[in-house]
Amino acid sequence: MRIPAMTTLRWWDVAVGGSLLLMGVLAASDQYRYGHELGRIGALATLAAMGVGYLAFGRRAIACPSEGTGSAALAATVFRGVLIVGVGVAAAFNPSLATLQAIAFPLLWTLTDSFLVSVALSALLAASAAVGLWLGIGGTPSALGQASATEGISFVFAIAMGAWITRIARDGNTQRRLYEELSVAQDELAALHRDAGSAAERERLAREIHDTIAQSLTSLVMLAQRAGNELGPDAGARPTVELIEDTARQALTEARTLVAAMSPVRVGDSTLAETLRRLAGRFERETGIQVRVILADTGLDGLDRLDRENEVVLLRCAQEGLANVRKHSRAGAASVRLERVGTDAVLTVTDDGRGLGAYAPAHENGFGLSGMRDRLALVGGGLTVGAGERGGTVLRVTVPAAGAESAHPSVESVRGER
Repeated sequence: MRIPAMTTLRWWDVAVGGSLLLMGVLAASDQYRYGHELGRIGALATLAAMGVGYLAFGRRAIACPSEGTGSAALAATVFRGVLIVGVGVAAAFNPSLATLQAIAFPLLWTLTDSFLVSVALSALLAASAAVGLWLGIGGTPSALGQASATEGISFVFAIAMGAWITRIARDGNTQRRLYEELSVAQDELAALHRDAGSAAERERLAREIHDTIAQSLTSLVMLAQRAGNELGPDAGARPTVELIEDTARQALTEARTLVAAMSPVRVGDSTLAETLRRLAGRFERETGIQVRVILADTGLDGLDRLDRENEVVLLRCAQEGLANVRKHSRAGAASVRLERVGTDAVLTVTDDGRGLGAYAPAHENGFGLSGMRDRLALVGGGLTVGAGERGGTVLRVTVPAAGAESAHPSVESVRGER
């Protein structure tokens, strides 16, 4: 397992460069078994070779730890070989340079993912250092025992430290993953709270509009009718009273449409398809316009693999589409079709009303369709509005259907656009 004790390349540069520089100073000033300049030159040349190996291979291997194959893996393999051989050769020229193990062991553990492989490489490094140290201190049988004991202790210490730091690294990774999961859960909970608050506020506004404005407009319509009856058919003020009644009726229709759009659809554990049927039934009772809900035979009764946010978007678009049918179409019948087309879920609202006339998207001046476009843009969806083949209007909404977290999502979250 890779050890993130020094997770940045800059710190490894400082550690390796500082160690090689310190060993170089030691090699340049120490006394040697081989006499004259042979030991000095050999030690310095070995340190220089290790430095070149680090620059050519070690830095790349450390900088790209996630690349298990390719050039980064090859660089790691080559540099591990440079470390194992280099420490042994350096110790042979100058026994003091066996101290390079202090940096070589952590580098081996850092460049290796497997615990067992790290142990095996550490054993090779200890053996190489033992041979070099044995040659450096004389090559005698007593020197062999001294070198073996020294490197045996170094190997045991390296394994103990590696195992300890590996456990720390594993625990750190686990804690980091748990923290990330907790952060995601907190964000989702905060979003649910915001949506619940928004839904509650919309429901409160719908009740207020229904209990105040809609009731007042209903009273105004009744008073206008009463005034018209009292004036008689020939009264000069009758056209004005009829205009007041007609205006009040239109305002009442708008208020009821607003209430219907803002009111939540109570669905319990229903699927989106069942929720749309309920919405259509309520719309039919309120307006007298017959509404048919059509589910294409593509497994969308429940919208498999459609996430919660997209379910909410489709439901709100269906509400807005039916609200437009109520307000503008003068239709006698409408339909809501839900189907899958490729990787998209498609909702189509059609009616047999008077059609679009001179409608164009650039001329939208209300909140309905433009708000629908904004909502769809947030989930990568799209909206098209056009004339039907036999008249009327066709509103088509498309949202991504694939890649959701659950295969059978519930629309309980649609309780007021959660």
